[in-house]
Amino acid sequence: MSAQPDHAPVPPYAPAPGAPAELLAQLRASTRAERWVPAFEQEWAAALEESRRTFSLAYLYEVVQVWQARVASAPAVDAFLASGRDDTGFVDLEEIRSRRR
Repeated sequence: MSAQPDHAPVPPYAPAPGAPAELLAQLRASTRAERWVPAFEQEWAAALEESRRTFSLAYLYEVVQVWQARVASAPAVDAFLASGRDDTGFVDLEEIRSRRR
């Protein structure tokens, strides 16, 4: 018998050192650059400040991971919107936010 677990633990996500710069370059080249670049920069600045405060890179990693997912899913979102499919069953987050105010 072994005291070792029978499965390998999943290592925490850690982007490559140049990932934020590469991501920003992708965002700047995107058709959504006007909205996405300022949003990314704002989230990155907030995560950087939080990381300085907590001495943790987790917040920076999370921002990179979320934005990488947004960039990766953008073509699928565009295709869905262009297809004319009915999206009336989806939750309108903007409507929910406005109700909370």
